[in-house]
Order: sequence, then C-alpha cells, then structure tokens
Amino acid sequence: MTLPDAFSENISVLLKDEAEAFFRSFDTPVISSLRLNSLRMETPALKDIAKKGGITTGEGVAWCPDGFYYSDDIRPGRDVMHEAGFYYIQEASAMLPGTLPDVTGGKRILDMCAAPGGKSTLLAAGMGSEGLLVSNEIIPSRAKILSENIERMGISNAIVTNESPNALSKMFPLYFDCILVDAPCSGEGMMRKNEQALSMWSTENVHMCAQRQLDILDHADLCLKPGGQLVYSTCTFSYEENEGVILSFLEKHPDYKTLPIKMTGGMTGPRSMSKDIPDLNCARILPHLSKGEGHFACILQKDGILIRESRKPAVNKRGMARDRDLNRSVDLLKDFLKENFTGIERPGAESLGIKPRKTAAELRKFALDEKPSEIQSRFLLFGKQLYLLPEDAPDIGRLKTVRPGLHLGTVEKDRFEPSMALARALTVYDINYYVNFDASSPASTDLLKYFEGSTFAHEGSKGWYLICLEGLGIGWGKLSGGIMKNHYPKGLRKNLKIG
Repeated sequence: MTLPDAFSENISVLLKDEAEAFFRSFDTPVISSLRLNSLRMETPALKDIAKKGGITTGEGVAWCPDGFYYSDDIRPGRDVMHEAGFYYIQEASAMLPGTLPDVTGGKRILDMCAAPGGKSTLLAAGMGSEGLLVSNEIIPSRAKILSENIERMGISNAIVTNESPNALSKMFPLYFDCILVDAPCSGEGMMRKNEQALSMWSTENVHMCAQRQLDILDHADLCLKPGGQLVYSTCTFSYEENEGVILSFLEKHPDYKTLPIKMTGGMTGPRSMSKDIPDLNCARILPHLSKGEGHFACILQKDGILIRESRKPAVNKRGMARDRDLNRSVDLLKDFLKENFTGIERPGAESLGIKPRKTAAELRKFALDEKPSEIQSRFLLFGKQLYLLPEDAPDIGRLKTVRPGLHLGTVEKDRFEPSMALARALTVYDINYYVNFDASSPASTDLLKYFEGSTFAHEGSKGWYLICLEGLGIGWGKLSGGIMKNHYPKGLRKNLKIG
C-alpha cells in the first residue's frame, strides 16, 4: 500500500520508534468482527444460537464484552440471524466509544453523529430499554440507514433525528445526561480497509476536520447537563484531530476534565508531535498493537452535580393527526392487542436467555387493564403510522424526525396492521399465536421463504402470527386457509442463507 508522503511523515513523528511496526501493519489482513445484540438475549445464549446456525464466533474483543472476531470464511452479512437483529457487523475498534459512558438508570443519551448505527445500537444495549436515546445524523440518506438499523436491532426507546449540531444545541439546552460525539474525521484509521479513505486524505482535510470537530464539541457542550459525560472519538491517527482537539476544547471549556479509561487489548495512551506528551486521559487503538483498526477515544466530565428530572412528553401536534384520528387509531391498536396478546407473561423466557421486554409489558397492561394507562399520552400518529414515544420524550414538533419512537403499525380504515418494529419488541412469551423457527432446523427453509417475501404452509387458527427465530419476534404473518401470508416489509425482502 502506497501511503501519502505527508501522512507517513506525520506518523513517523507521532509514533517515533513504533512507526516501522505501524507501517508493516498496513500489509497484514484486516480482522473481521461482529457484536452480539445483548439487548434481546443474553450473550452466552446468543453465542450458542449463532454457533448452531453456522456463525462461529472466535476470540472476544478485549474492550467490548459482546464483541467477537470471526474468520474470513464466514459471510455473516447475508445470514438470517443478521437480518433478524441477533448481531451487528462492526469493526472491533469502533466498539470502544459505545462502551465508555455510563448509560444505565434511565438516562437521556444523545448520539450526535450516529450513522450508520453501530455505536447507537451498542449504547441502546447498555441502556436495556430504559431512558431516552436520541440518535442524530445530519445527512438524510445516512439518517435513513441509521433508522433501519435501530429498527433491525429491536430498539424501542430511540428517536432518530436529522439535524445539525447547531439545531440540536438550540433545541436541547442542558438536556442530556451523556453525549457521544463520534466525530466526522479524516478517516486515517480506515485506510487499511477502505481505499476511498486513502485516496481522499490530505493535510487540508485534516485541518478542516479538526475545526469541524471543535465546532461539534462546542454544540455538544451546550446540550450537556452539569455533571454529565461527553465521550469524544474518531477513527483517525491524527494528533491534530485527537489530542489536539481535546486540548483546544479544554482550554476553551475549563469546566471539563478527562476521565481514566481502562487500557486493555493493547490500547495505548496519548501521543504527541513534540517531546512532551499531553497530560490527558485518552485511549488510542493502533493496528500494530491491537486487533482493530485505528481509533481514538476520550471521556470528558463536565463540572457540577448531575440532576435527572422527569418530564412528561410534550408533543407539538402541528401538522400531525387530529385528536380523534389518534384516539381511533389507539382504539384499533388496543383491539389488536387484546385479540393477540396473552393474558399473562408465560414463564420460561429467562431459561432461554431471552430478556423480558419492558415495551411488551407496557402494551400488555395497556391492552388488558381497563384503567387509564400512563402509556396513553405517548402514542403519536404520523399520517397512517402509529408510534409509541419513549418515556420522557422531548417535544419533537420542531425536530426533523426520521423515527419518533417505536413504530407500532399502520392504521387502515377499520383495522390495525402491526409493524416489523413491534414484532421485534415481542417474543413467543408475549403473544397467543406464533411460528418459532430454530436456527439449525431443516424446517428453516420456510424461514428463508419468509425473508424472501413468499408464503408458506402452516396449520392453525386463522389470524395474525408473530414470526420468531429462537423465540424472538422478527416479523408478522397472517394465516388463512393453511397458508401463512407474508407481512415482512416489501423493501426489506431478500435472499438469505443459514450459516
């Protein structure tokens, strides 16, 4: 690989005696990795299911408990378990930033530069369906991909937005408990696996990225509560975009300090272009020292005491459905849930490693309890599409919103048609009628038919069925006359494989 002269000179100054080993790493194979989706099932159970279905996970990623490497002879991107959201294909070093912040306890989290969704889905797994996740992407086409990955991985507490950092800082002053800024960068860390990153590199682009990164961090500061955490990361080696950006930010914002990061898997601390190494807490992943591409991360703590207040949803209905249309849609949803939900939670989910789903419990209570429910105020209708807002959702009336929460389904005249997103919030333990496929069963040919958009034969009572893989909902079918009609979204249908 021929590297730009200016890049090579910078690396030689930055890494000094290590530079030769670093350059040799560019001629070694890229290591592939994936992250199991522990939001839906415990990691040991997922590993067993993946192996049963032909996806063998190898050595674990040192800094991410759910991350694993896999061999080049496996092609997991076309596997049914990938489509079903059992795992996310993610470069190992890119898993680091999403593991750093404390996202537990119902916090408000902002992923400011979130596409395509690897870090947001990792944050959501740590949140465990509690709290609020706002996943933002400024480029519309990438925001759409982000939204699709949020849905595929079964995340129910996320709002996907398409805004600039400037707009977010105006709409959410001192609002979030934690913010992740995986900043757009020169992409030096991706050069080994991405020729475009190599061809687009220039000194001018590095300077431009550093200025943009500082601007994004300034807006993130305006959104962050006192006492909150701001995690900054890039996939570049550049001192200017990494330690240089952090030092400039700290000089402008003396109310921040950097927090220690556990060094594991060959991670190293700060590097400098001069003899003096900055007194910073930060982590670098370098390809000659770690099993991963280039990455940089730093945790910034804002002075103050973190106070978490609860707010009820304040939805601006301008341009949205009228109240009577919303009420009618909610009534249709309730009728659907009453007809299809089990009266009680079936035992056995935990023995299979399936995690109880908070959303399923909320919807069951809403459907089967005649008393007014707290969930009632969280329904939102966009055209014919009915959504459930996350708890503590903000006013989204002024936001460019791609996904305002969990998509429940479509309202058509006098009926409710459930969505794939709703299916992925459910398991075999929530629903009366279901078809549950085994990842390694010969009958899984019907599962392949389902993802292709075809019908398949099935005996049972007429009506809606939750289509499941290993107990987890993946979509819907409607049985009539011994034929399961396919309700998997037409735009997502594809030819897949098992293992």
